[in-house]
Amino acid sequence: MALFIPTYFSTIAQYTSIVNSSSITFEVEENYQKQSYRNRCYIFGANGKQLLNIPISNTNKISGKIKMRDVVVENSNWQRQHYKSLTTAYNHSPFFEFYKDDLQFIFTKKYKYLLDINIDSFHFINDALELSKKYNISKTYNENAINDFRYHAAVKNNDKTRYTPYIQMFEAENGFLENLSILDLLFMEGPNSINFLN
Repeated sequence: MALFIPTYFSTIAQYTSIVNSSSITFEVEENYQKQSYRNRCYIFGANGKQLLNIPISNTNKISGKIKMRDVVVENSNWQRQHYKSLTTAYNHSPFFEFYKDDLQFIFTKKYKYLLDINIDSFHFINDALELSKKYNISKTYNENAINDFRYHAAVKNNDKTRYTPYIQMFEAENGFLENLSILDLLFMEGPNSINFLN
């Protein structure tokens, strides 16, 4: 069993581990941690690395800790902003046109919980890359997992993964950016993305 934190359009590193895992469990009983990939991802915009952040409504209002499964999102206009940012960054990429209609579902659906957004983003990538990956949701917090990939959720995790470069939209101006959201790879490489993850 490989243990992952469900994150928002996960990093390429997390998907490399997912693709190479035979069974996946999403850890939802852990305490939510701010400033992590749980509610953010990075894409390649015209000015370089660009943050897409989902605003959370209940982490500051509740005293003590809050479980990942209970994190509530703020229903501001973040969905419209994120979709606009993705369109601006990738509209001229080789594969954005191919995926944009299915992707739009996530940015028009009404959500209450962050977990539901992250699971839907996983389903989108699972379908787009034809991974056919099934997963379980944790029932209790697992202190010591053998295949523990929860570190992928930390923005500063000192990941030692070696990344195979691929052509990026604004690489000429900004250089190659490693370990962005899986969306960056998908929109540039389409079905061939799987070869970069294996």
